[in-house]
Amino acid sequence: MKLKVFNIAGEETGKEIELKDNIFGIEPNDHAIYLDVKQYLANQRQGTHKSKEKWEVTGSTRKIKRQKGTGTARAGSIKSPVFRGGGRIFGPQPRDYSFKLNKKVKQLARKSALTYKAKNDSIKVVEDFSLDAPKTKEYAGILNNLKIQDKKSLIILNQPNKNIYLSSRNLTGSKVITISELTTYDIMNCSSLVFIESSLEVLQNMLN
Repeated sequence: MKLKVFNIAGEETGKEIELKDNIFGIEPNDHAIYLDVKQYLANQRQGTHKSKEKWEVTGSTRKIKRQKGTGTARAGSIKSPVFRGGGRIFGPQPRDYSFKLNKKVKQLARKSALTYKAKNDSIKVVEDFSLDAPKTKEYAGILNNLKIQDKKSLIILNQPNKNIYLSSRNLTGSKVITISELTTYDIMNCSSLVFIESSLEVLQNMLN
């Protein structure tokens, strides 16, 4: 599969770049995508949730009523979970949500996600560019020229570019990352995938 290379004015440059079938044309594996996205989202969780149990609540340990003869249930402390202000039974405790996923499964998931985008014609290739200064208006003009201003877009650079990143930061529908930061979640979470020409070559060499 071949894609035309555009410039930031939205014009065809006359160049074409070939997408490798073993990356952009495989049989997609939905379960691999699910696992990789699940791991990504699990890794985002802080896991710092915490509620106090009976032994952690501040309160008197005095026995609040006699054991027998009241006609009600036994009660040994005001800190009991059955009373207001008492501890919580089986409440959330700090934990680590991350889990291991094999490298080959993650690679299969990324290829599957890229294949879906290629099948849906959701991939664009733009020749390498840079901005002289952080200007959101100029960056928005580039998105408009590429006809992706109304879409959730992901711009993938070969190397970090501070001016491009700062220019995109105020636009909620557009995200800029480097090729080393690309995840299956990012690929599936955008409507339009825009590769800088050099970053696409790096990706194909990396996943080949």
